Amino acid sequence: MTMTFDPFRDMERLAGQLLDSRQGPRRMPIDLYRDGDHYVLTADLPGVDPGSVDVDVDGQLLTIRAERSVRSQEGVKWIARERSGGSYLRQLNLGQGIDTAAISASYDNGVLSVVIPVSEAAKPRKVEIQTSAAAAPAVETAAE
Repeated sequence: MTMTFDPFRDMERLAGQLLDSRQGPRRMPIDLYRDGDHYVLTADLPGVDPGSVDVDVDGQLLTIRAERSVRSQEGVKWIARERSGGSYLRQLNLGQGIDTAAISASYDNGVLSVVIPVSEAAKPRKVEIQTSAAAAPAVETAAE
Protein backbone atom coordinates (compact mmCIF):
# COMPACT_ATOMS: atom_id res chain seq x y z
CA MET A 1 0.00 0.00 0.00
CA THR A 2 1.52 3.32 -1.03
CA MET A 3 0.92 6.60 0.73
CA THR A 4 1.03 9.79 -1.29
CA PHE A 5 2.09 13.11 0.14
CA ASP A 6 -0.24 15.97 -0.72
CA PRO A 7 1.27 19.22 0.55
CA PHE A 8 -1.89 21.20 -0.26
CA ARG A 9 -4.09 18.91 1.85
CA ASP A 10 -1.62 19.07 4.73
CA MET A 11 -1.37 22.87 4.47
CA GLU A 12 -5.16 23.16 4.43
CA ARG A 13 -5.41 20.95 7.51
CA LEU A 14 -2.76 22.96 9.35
CA ALA A 15 -4.31 26.30 8.37
CA GLY A 16 -7.70 25.04 9.47
CA GLN A 17 -6.34 24.10 12.89
CA LEU A 18 -4.50 27.38 13.36
CA LEU A 19 -7.17 29.70 12.00
CA ASP A 20 -10.30 27.85 13.07
CA SER A 21 -12.26 30.48 14.92
CA ARG A 22 -15.73 29.27 14.03
CA GLN A 23 -18.22 29.20 16.80
CA GLY A 24 -20.72 27.02 14.94
CA PRO A 25 -21.07 23.25 15.12
CA ARG A 26 -18.27 21.04 13.85
CA ARG A 27 -18.70 17.76 12.01
CA MET A 28 -17.96 14.53 13.79
CA PRO A 29 -16.37 11.59 11.96
CA ILE A 30 -18.69 8.60 11.58
CA ASP A 31 -18.69 5.05 10.26
CA LEU A 32 -21.91 3.51 8.98
CA TYR A 33 -22.43 -0.10 7.97
CA ARG A 34 -25.21 -2.67 7.64
CA ASP A 35 -25.08 -5.78 9.77
CA GLY A 36 -27.93 -8.15 8.91
CA ASP A 37 -31.26 -6.47 9.57
CA HIS A 38 -29.92 -3.26 11.10
CA TYR A 39 -27.50 -0.42 10.40
CA VAL A 40 -24.82 0.60 12.89
CA LEU A 41 -23.51 4.15 13.07
CA THR A 42 -20.45 4.88 15.19
CA ALA A 43 -19.23 8.41 15.87
CA ASP A 44 -15.97 9.42 17.53
CA LEU A 45 -16.60 11.90 20.34
CA PRO A 46 -13.46 11.75 22.52
CA GLY A 47 -13.53 13.92 25.60
CA VAL A 48 -17.26 14.61 25.30
CA ASP A 49 -19.35 14.32 28.45
CA PRO A 50 -22.03 11.65 27.84
CA GLY A 51 -24.63 13.99 29.36
CA SER A 52 -24.08 16.47 26.52
CA VAL A 53 -24.74 13.94 23.75
CA ASP A 54 -28.21 14.17 22.23
CA VAL A 55 -29.64 11.79 19.61
CA ASP A 56 -33.08 12.48 18.23
CA VAL A 57 -35.24 11.40 15.32
CA ASP A 58 -37.72 13.73 13.66
CA GLY A 59 -39.55 11.90 10.90
CA GLN A 60 -36.75 10.45 8.78
CA LEU A 61 -34.03 12.86 10.04
CA LEU A 62 -31.53 11.54 12.60
CA THR A 63 -29.71 14.33 14.46
CA ILE A 64 -26.70 13.85 16.72
CA ARG A 65 -25.49 16.77 18.86
CA ALA A 66 -22.64 16.87 21.33
CA GLU A 67 -20.72 19.48 23.27
CA ARG A 68 -17.08 19.32 24.32
CA SER A 69 -16.14 21.95 26.86
CA VAL A 70 -12.59 23.19 27.15
CA ARG A 71 -11.18 23.35 30.63
CA SER A 72 -9.59 26.67 31.30
CA GLN A 73 -7.46 27.07 34.35
CA GLU A 74 -6.35 30.45 35.61
CA GLY A 75 -2.66 31.12 35.85
CA VAL A 76 -1.78 28.33 33.40
CA LYS A 77 0.59 29.06 30.52
CA TRP A 78 -0.39 26.84 27.60
CA ILE A 79 2.49 25.30 25.67
CA ALA A 80 0.26 23.53 23.15
CA ARG A 81 -3.50 23.46 22.84
CA GLU A 82 -4.73 21.31 19.95
CA ARG A 83 -7.88 19.87 21.50
CA SER A 84 -10.67 22.22 20.57
CA GLY A 85 -13.96 22.52 22.33
CA GLY A 86 -17.31 23.45 20.96
CA SER A 87 -20.44 21.87 19.63
CA TYR A 88 -20.64 18.99 17.17
CA LEU A 89 -23.54 18.24 14.87
CA ARG A 90 -24.35 15.52 12.37
CA GLN A 91 -27.64 14.98 10.56
CA LEU A 92 -28.56 12.02 8.39
CA ASN A 93 -31.64 11.41 6.27
CA LEU A 94 -32.69 7.85 7.09
CA GLY A 95 -34.88 7.32 4.04
CA GLN A 96 -37.61 4.72 3.85
CA GLY A 97 -37.54 1.22 5.32
CA ILE A 98 -36.24 2.16 8.78
CA ASP A 99 -37.97 1.34 12.07
CA THR A 100 -37.44 4.77 13.65
CA ALA A 101 -39.28 3.78 16.85
CA ALA A 102 -36.69 1.08 17.63
CA ILE A 103 -33.49 3.14 17.18
CA SER A 104 -31.16 2.78 20.17
CA ALA A 105 -27.89 4.45 21.19
CA SER A 106 -25.02 3.83 23.60
CA TYR A 107 -21.86 5.75 24.50
CA ASP A 108 -18.69 3.98 25.60
CA ASN A 109 -15.08 5.20 25.79
CA GLY A 110 -15.70 8.25 23.60
CA VAL A 111 -17.56 6.35 20.88
CA LEU A 112 -21.27 6.81 20.26
CA SER A 113 -22.99 3.78 18.71
CA VAL A 114 -26.46 4.12 17.18
CA VAL A 115 -28.32 0.98 16.06
CA ILE A 116 -30.87 1.66 13.33
CA PRO A 117 -33.12 -1.35 12.63
CA VAL A 118 -34.62 -2.06 9.22
CA SER A 119 -38.44 -2.19 9.31
CA GLU A 120 -40.16 -5.54 8.84
CA ALA A 121 -41.71 -4.37 5.57
CA ALA A 122 -38.27 -3.56 4.12
CA LYS A 123 -36.62 -6.87 5.05
CA PRO A 124 -36.08 -9.40 2.29
CA ARG A 125 -38.62 -12.20 2.35
CA LYS A 126 -39.31 -15.38 0.44
CA VAL A 127 -42.32 -15.31 -1.87
CA GLU A 128 -44.27 -18.54 -2.11
CA ILE A 129 -45.02 -19.64 -5.65
CA GLN A 130 -48.56 -20.88 -6.27
CA THR A 131 -49.22 -23.54 -8.90
CA SER A 132 -52.43 -24.17 -10.77
CA ALA A 133 -53.89 -27.65 -11.44
CA ALA A 134 -50.98 -29.46 -9.86
CA ALA A 135 -53.24 -31.03 -7.30
CA ALA A 136 -56.48 -31.00 -9.34
CA PRO A 137 -58.43 -34.33 -9.11
CA ALA A 138 -58.71 -36.47 -12.25
CA VAL A 139 -62.07 -36.30 -14.06
CA GLU A 140 -63.86 -39.64 -14.37
CA THR A 141 -65.68 -40.45 -17.57
CA ALA A 142 -68.53 -42.97 -17.93
CA ALA A 143 -67.48 -45.77 -20.30
CA GLU A 144 -70.83 -47.47 -20.55
